[in-house]
Amino acid sequence: MAQRVVDNPDASRFEIYDGEEMAGFAEYHRFRNEIAFIHTEIDPSFEGRGLGSALARAALDAAREQGLEVLPFCPFIRGWITKHPEYVDLVPQAQRARFGL
Repeated sequence: MAQRVVDNPDASRFEIYDGEEMAGFAEYHRFRNEIAFIHTEIDPSFEGRGLGSALARAALDAAREQGLEVLPFCPFIRGWITKHPEYVDLVPQAQRARFGL
């Protein structure tokens, strides 16, 4: 089935769909030019399909496109950035030590 990620600003989260079913989400809080990722969750019935990684990549790509600074409070997003150092530049230099980046 086709996977897609959509930004749902009314719910303050990016959502990933597998076909027509929502498989997970990444909650965020936006303030000025920052986006703080708070919590990411993938429904257990969808685990092991790479949806979490697809969700993180799409959410961070959207932040980059919008020129937003990323604050990865969510352990999943923070860990994903650690494994994909090409995204570290989204986290402000002054905040990287705070997040172990």
